[in-house]
Amino acid sequence: MRSDLADEARRLGFASVGFALAQEDRLRAERLQQWLGEGNHGSMEWMETRADVRRSPEALWPEAKSVIALGMSYTPDCDPLALEAHPDRARISVYAQGKDYHDTVKKRLKALARWMIGQAPESELKVFVDTAPVMEKPLGEAAGIGWQGKHTNLVSREHGSWLFLGAIFTTIPFAPDAPHDDRCGSCDACQAACPTDAFPAPYRLDARRCISYLTIEHKGPIPEELREALGNRIYGCDDCLAVCPWNKFASSAARHRDFLPRAELAAPRLAELLTLDDAGFRKFFSGSPIKRIGRNRFVRNCLYAAGNSGDASLQPAARALCEDPDPAVADAARWALERLVAL
Repeated sequence: MRSDLADEARRLGFASVGFALAQEDRLRAERLQQWLGEGNHGSMEWMETRADVRRSPEALWPEAKSVIALGMSYTPDCDPLALEAHPDRARISVYAQGKDYHDTVKKRLKALARWMIGQAPESELKVFVDTAPVMEKPLGEAAGIGWQGKHTNLVSREHGSWLFLGAIFTTIPFAPDAPHDDRCGSCDACQAACPTDAFPAPYRLDARRCISYLTIEHKGPIPEELREALGNRIYGCDDCLAVCPWNKFASSAARHRDFLPRAELAAPRLAELLTLDDAGFRKFFSGSPIKRIGRNRFVRNCLYAAGNSGDASLQPAARALCEDPDPAVADAARWALERLVAL
């Protein structure tokens, strides 16, 4: 069944598939506890409150015997760092320029789950995509589809750093694949590329300094000492992923069609994004993962980018938002306007 399952997974659009045991890995659980104990999760309280079941698939679902780890490619066609040279444009992380990966990956996981039930009607299973207390990256490494690089994301020899991850927990006792070897070697490109020094050491991420966390998860004003380093990044950050040398083996031909970038999200103008009200934001980002953060947090991010742009023509847009009902938006607007007026 393993071979047929892998074939079916690839037919459904998954680029990688591997098998791991559901039992606890003591080292993996200890690393999670240390990371949380140091406060590296920032305000993501949900990671701490469910840490007891996050530590292993077995802890989340005691009946589980195996984990099927799956990866779906979103390899970009263009250099994700190219817009750094165009500060009037907004930089949106590659993964968020197409359809919401939660919907696409879960739909395919459910289809694969139905196929599995057809093959083994007595089996039970559960599917997960990012929203449950599941450590997809360590499980992907254990299942042999890649390894957790020094930037803490999964790296694949075939698909580089560009994989969306999903998992199926099942009562079927599949023979596990061998864990993937670490192939980072002496490379420190991802560490050197981080604009906010979010890596206190290789393989360790302090989310409180990570631009992806700050622009997506963090509520309220972003600390002033980190705002300039945001540059024109308004949703996520690809820098540590984009510089990984293993990406030279990745091909956009393997990318799922749902993750083709929407033209209006590839290089949007800050001036246009700053005018979005709540209704306009919801309409513009319908079907996009960006919709999840809401208009206020999004416009807050755009104002930081405006303040970093050096574009005096953005002054009226910033001034118009200085009295915004949302305190974080108003604070960001005043910060941006002060920098733009000083040009």
